Amino acid sequence: MCRAHGVTGEFGADAWASPVRTPLYYPDAVTLEPGVDEDALVARIDTGSPGASVKDGFADLELAETGFGVLFEAQWIHRPAGSAPEAPDLVWDVAGDPDTLRAWALAWDDGAGNADLFRPELLADPETFVILGRAADGHITAGAVASRSEHVVGVSNVFGRNGGPDAAWPVVLRALARLFPTLPVVGYEQGQHLVVALRHGFEPLGPLRVWTHAG
Repeated sequence: MCRAHGVTGEFGADAWASPVRTPLYYPDAVTLEPGVDEDALVARIDTGSPGASVKDGFADLELAETGFGVLFEAQWIHRPAGSAPEAPDLVWDVAGDPDTLRAWALAWDDGAGNADLFRPELLADPETFVILGRAADGHITAGAVASRSEHVVGVSNVFGRNGGPDAAWPVVLRALARLFPTLPVVGYEQGQHLVVALRHGFEPLGPLRVWTHAG
């Protein structure tokens, strides 16, 4: 997502960070190991404007003294590779052109005004897959974003226009099982969305925390 917006982050041994502000909803830093040096991490991002965020992947940072507050806490989730539930009411596909991506973004956004977050440049990334579920009339009513790595496929932005995530997960998992039959699925959820994910075969792995800075 950052590359699609012209933002280049840097990987360190313990964290990824961007020296300039990242797109809406995407963190300015992500910890990759526990026990990260907090001051050094904060120094790698731009906290001069409101909303800078840190994805604390092990929920072990204490950033309050550096001007951050906890936005939310969640659980990492994992689902083994293998079978997926039937999704008879929706036909899945992967967005392959700007018009389809735009239609997916508008369905995901649901009128909030942030559909432009998903730019056509995303389609050039060979490891990113924008999954959509179409109803019988052709309208996109469910979807997610999948990010493939060597060992797992990460899933985010799960939405269902009718029925919420309970309606979305079957079609998304069906698509992932066909696209990546040997890869387990990972992500994170909180609250009722976590309850739904667990109902669809995920298991919790451990906590994470997202911090935001007032600027």
